[in-house]
Amino acid sequence: MTTSSDAPRKMPPGTEKPRKVPPRGLRYELISCGLSGHELVGTDAAHIRPEDALFAREIAGLRWHRCLRCDSWLPQPVPEPAAREYPPAREQIKLPLRGRPLRDKYVLRLIALDRALHFLVLGVLAVAIFAFLSHRLQLRHDFFRIIEGLQAGFGGVASSRTGGIVGDVQHLFSFKQSTLYAVGFVFAAYALLEGTEAVGLWLRKRWAEYLTFVATTLLFIPEIYELVVNSVTPLKVLTLLINLAIVAYLILGKRLFGVRGGGRVERAEIERDSSWEALERVLPGPR
Repeated sequence: MTTSSDAPRKMPPGTEKPRKVPPRGLRYELISCGLSGHELVGTDAAHIRPEDALFAREIAGLRWHRCLRCDSWLPQPVPEPAAREYPPAREQIKLPLRGRPLRDKYVLRLIALDRALHFLVLGVLAVAIFAFLSHRLQLRHDFFRIIEGLQAGFGGVASSRTGGIVGDVQHLFSFKQSTLYAVGFVFAAYALLEGTEAVGLWLRKRWAEYLTFVATTLLFIPEIYELVVNSVTPLKVLTLLINLAIVAYLILGKRLFGVRGGGRVERAEIERDSSWEALERVLPGPR
């Protein structure tokens, strides 16, 4: 029978040797500290109190500060002059994300970058359509003048009945102006939706997760139709798989619509992994 004392102790990030190659899990705390620096408290204080031992200690005249994110202990000089007498109280310190909540932050920002790319592409398309409409007559005249020059120069090879890009551009001129306006507004509205998703996900807003789920789910209809009716390409399949992975992560990982306990369980996870109790659980202070 295994007792609590026999259970393997959770080691601070960066101190546990990986048992697999590649390592079993990424240490997102170390990645964050590598990108934005350590989260140290009390480096500007003149004195360290016994109740500060969880994140700051002074040993043999050398002061050590614990990173509140990755649990690294770093030596720091005593400030001269000091900005404050003692480090701030716990209720005045905003703890950084750790553990699973920090991993979710990275995943959400990765999805946000995907949505930002969609925003840029759709925005450029919308601007291009409206710019085309504002100069349609001039562009039409220039296009057919170039076609006539190509036809004369290449012995009729590039006639107005040629397919490919020439045929596509000709087909574009055949659309009604109202139809092109409608397409432009659809692209602009979709770009605005993707941009809103990107900003909300980057800021880790719950409403953005629901908005992304609904918008991504609705995309399955045209994506599957395109695969069934038209051609199957690696890019289309990859896009569908990415969207499926995003929907699965939002439902299971972010617990939308009450799945796996919903937001209540997610808030409990944040409290469990990013709290003073979590810091004490990983590395208790001296008694």
